[in-house]
Amino acid sequence: MVAAVPLALATGCASLVGTPPDTLIDVSTGRHLDRDELLRRLAAADVVLLGEQHDNPMHHARRGEIIDALRPTAVVAEQMPSGAPRRLTGDLRAALVDAGFDAKAWGWPLHQPVFAAAARGDVPVQGANVTRDQARAIARGGEAAWPEALRSTLERAPLDDRSREALDKDLIAGHCGHLGPDRLPGMRAAQRARDAAMVQALLEAPAGRPAVLIAGNGHVRLDYGVGQLLATLKPSARVASVGFAEAGKPLPSPIPFTYVWVTPAVKRVDPCAGFTMPPRPASPTSAAATVPRT
Repeated sequence: MVAAVPLALATGCASLVGTPPDTLIDVSTGRHLDRDELLRRLAAADVVLLGEQHDNPMHHARRGEIIDALRPTAVVAEQMPSGAPRRLTGDLRAALVDAGFDAKAWGWPLHQPVFAAAARGDVPVQGANVTRDQARAIARGGEAAWPEALRSTLERAPLDDRSREALDKDLIAGHCGHLGPDRLPGMRAAQRARDAAMVQALLEAPAGRPAVLIAGNGHVRLDYGVGQLLATLKPSARVASVGFAEAGKPLPSPIPFTYVWVTPAVKRVDPCAGFTMPPRPASPTSAAATVPRT
């Protein structure tokens, strides 16, 4: 049975209060979907963007289920630096670490369901992020520090004013309100570079079944994330973005995803308690402010 979603969500107001957990929503209509219908729609796409809140285990479990069902042509991963596609064999954690996965930073085994699904399906996994040193250099130097390999991609698809404002708002929130105007352009440039690296990997994926991106919700947004770049660089591509949200928590307005998958919330410590910005780095190898995983 297809149920109506609360009017607040259908019209883009940022609230999931009263939405049952494990609910799938078509953002364009505000209607609930069952899993089979969502999977049919995702299978018809060229590119599927799967978001996450990094510390919610159910988000990773649900994305693993999607990968199991779709058997995509490739899984492109935010969690590793750009590199050649590889099939995950043997010890899963060891194979990921060999590809540049930071198990401690990403809270292993949170992502295990996603990568285990790729391994079961013999789906190649491709890291698709800038390196830590590149992110630091861009956070310090802004757009002028974009690697040449990414610059043309980003310059072909600039953000409009509304999208840039949405990104800036999220970056400031991600730094608990402490990201000053002097450092905001650098953080914005670093976020855009990450998106461009992921887009390049998706565009290089073999044709056929959908290529799947696994990344934070901020990267799979259609207004300022990977979806925005794809809309300009490959407008003929059928792109489906799934944002993973938590029941009772706010959503962006308007909602920048094709679908929203609502799960129960996890209990977490206030990330802004005691937060302070590190000093501005003086060199590419010195400590840099964190570029938030969005």
